[in-house]
Amino acid sequence: MICSIIIPTFNNFHYLKLTIESIKKNSNYQHEIIVHVNEGLDDTLVYLKKNNIVYTFSRKNLGLCTSTNIASKKSTTDFILYSHDDMYYCPGWDLALENEVNNLNHNLYYFSSTMIEQNSGHIAFDCGSTYKNFNENKLLENYKKLTYYDYQGSHWAPHLIHRAVWKQINGFSQEFDPGIGSDPDLNMKLWNAGVRIFKGLSKFKVYHFGSISLRKKPELKVNKGTNTFLKKWGITPVFFTKHYLRGGLFSYNTIKTTPYNGPLKNPKINVSYIIGKIICRLKFLILIILRK
Repeated sequence: MICSIIIPTFNNFHYLKLTIESIKKNSNYQHEIIVHVNEGLDDTLVYLKKNNIVYTFSRKNLGLCTSTNIASKKSTTDFILYSHDDMYYCPGWDLALENEVNNLNHNLYYFSSTMIEQNSGHIAFDCGSTYKNFNENKLLENYKKLTYYDYQGSHWAPHLIHRAVWKQINGFSQEFDPGIGSDPDLNMKLWNAGVRIFKGLSKFKVYHFGSISLRKKPELKVNKGTNTFLKKWGITPVFFTKHYLRGGLFSYNTIKTTPYNGPLKNPKINVSYIIGKIICRLKFLILIILRK
């Protein structure tokens, strides 16, 4: 199974290089890698040209959503895999995805990884905080021992979506640029398109350096995406994650998930749902009143 791996990047050459090299080294297939380069003020463009990697380019930072949508138009496979530019792909990742896809007779799915991070993620295991002190050998010697389970309600990158479904929902919603809030919005669009399989795979492991591209940009604000989501859908991302995806919340610097137990069903209308919906409505009205 050959994927089109879409990677937006923003002057993050050393991490991007590590990401691409891990894909080439640890994949069972020769996947199509497509990068969108924002600004390109470092060595990224030279590296991509030298290694014959397909890319798109913009002189200014367009944001993750627009960048990914532009790059995805270059894809030639049936599978769109969106990735951050600061992830190391562990061996066996593509076989795990292939196995899941082959077990289905439809394209309505969303599969994502199990993230290993220094102090958080699904699995906390220290292999370094930056590309400079990254201990690749330690990760490769231990990743199989770092056990986890297939989990319910995933909405994190890297994630796999069938090309036909990606085109049906028009990819990421560009009003969420520079990117905060775009993942749950994508999942809401998938939900409305009939997707009920939101599954994180225990055997699809990546080491994540912690959103380096976003973290070093002080102008990116978390609540901008939250407000955009609330105004668009009438509920908060937290409400959507809890009552629709039923999993994937953060707790004490770790990601709190529940084991995967099959395709999701419509939300249960109970006391928690009703109270949460009322709170969402109040927050929505406050946004309108304050014109945020």
